[in-house]
Amino acid sequence: MKTLKDILYGVGLSAVSGSTSIMVNQICFDSRKVGKDDVFVAITGLIADGHQFIEKAIASGAKSIVCEELPVKLDSGITYVEVDNGNKALAIMASNYYDNPSKNLRLVGVTGTNGKTTVSSLLYQLFKKAGYKVGLISTIKIMVDNKEYATTHTTPDALTINKHLQLMNDEGVEYCFMEVSSHGIHQKRTEGLVFEGAIFTNLSHDHLDYHKTFAEYRDTKKKLFDQLSKKAFALTNIDDKNGLVMLQNTNARKYTYALKSYANYRAQILENQFNGQLLKVDDNEVWSKLIGDFNAYNMLAIYATADLLGLEKLEILRLLSELENVDGRFQHYISKKRITAIVDYAHTPDALKNVLDTINTLRTGNENVITVVGCGGDRDKSKRPVMGHIATALSNKVIFTSDNPRSESPTVIIEEMEAGVEPQNANKTLSIVNRKQAIKTACQLAVAHDIILVAGKGHETYQETNGVREDFDDYKIVKELLVNLNK
Repeated sequence: MKTLKDILYGVGLSAVSGSTSIMVNQICFDSRKVGKDDVFVAITGLIADGHQFIEKAIASGAKSIVCEELPVKLDSGITYVEVDNGNKALAIMASNYYDNPSKNLRLVGVTGTNGKTTVSSLLYQLFKKAGYKVGLISTIKIMVDNKEYATTHTTPDALTINKHLQLMNDEGVEYCFMEVSSHGIHQKRTEGLVFEGAIFTNLSHDHLDYHKTFAEYRDTKKKLFDQLSKKAFALTNIDDKNGLVMLQNTNARKYTYALKSYANYRAQILENQFNGQLLKVDDNEVWSKLIGDFNAYNMLAIYATADLLGLEKLEILRLLSELENVDGRFQHYISKKRITAIVDYAHTPDALKNVLDTINTLRTGNENVITVVGCGGDRDKSKRPVMGHIATALSNKVIFTSDNPRSESPTVIIEEMEAGVEPQNANKTLSIVNRKQAIKTACQLAVAHDIILVAGKGHETYQETNGVREDFDDYKIVKELLVNLNK
């Protein structure tokens, strides 16, 4: 237990009713989880407003309430604290409650549209190989050195982040790499954290259902860099036109990386094959098992970060050559009849174009590229026709299908993708709502040396329809179907 006063250290308070010297048990922002002597933080969310559940929290045993607006009726014996922003208050309180764990390790945040999972996961992998105890907070999972914890958001809530950072402290973790989403920044989940550095990968069309405009989306990403201290480093991709924007107001030490521009860290692609690529980094050649221009950027970001964190350059290059691809990121399987199946988490127009461009640079031109693609429900609708256009422009055959439709009609989502198909490409398309049938059809159409791309889901090994999740692993299914069809 801790005193409320200690937990509130650094939180901007507008008003207080009652004593802050009381002992509190836990911090809760979900009224269903409140227990005896807890402090309840009322958050104004997208779906529900925590202020409506203050009475319920008190009835469940809450001793103190942190809120943006004090209730009209105040219960005696309850401490009420009014703050400007509930999300920000929660993040700072979480950090204090868990003894500011981010100060006791070197935390690096990775933000951008594409590449966050790959860069953070491979940095974790590289530093593990270098012999360190390492933490990872990503879309796929949370790792406390060797122990894995499940996660549901790209950037978990502030309590989850700080709880696992404390577990990392207990385990003696020295470095932690964390994906930082625009949602997480906007909802102040990273407030109160001390970052050693931040990495910007790139920015493209995504999450405009949430942020409304591209400028707002970009400026939200930028806040991560604005909050860095002068001891931290800011590393940005300056081949991306928004790369330098990230550095505009930061106090951190500024570093850049690029393939096409002059930068602190530069790389060149010398060879590209299906099993990897040869890169030239800082005048040294290194073989990477990850292919495509986008992965060359990812490898360079990893190299630069490891250098800024103090690893020896030649050792970094050696470790880079050992790194394995992240599940669902250009994962490939070659069948008995030499059909190449590629599974990739390309769920934005830019990512889909990158993957198809990479495939088209590696192919001979005598084979067909068959793309199976869908768009998630309850997400940015404006990208659907763009993805439909890209898929059909860069493939020989496209099968539109469902991809986590959530509460939306999969048929409507497919129709919105089809709206972006240009007339000359209309004869390339099929629409099959059932994702397994769509993948099966692609396998049936494929002949020796053809390339099947299954895009959209990647590491998400489930289909979500109307709140129900069913197991669905793109990679396992396409592999199984090719084996069963004797291809």
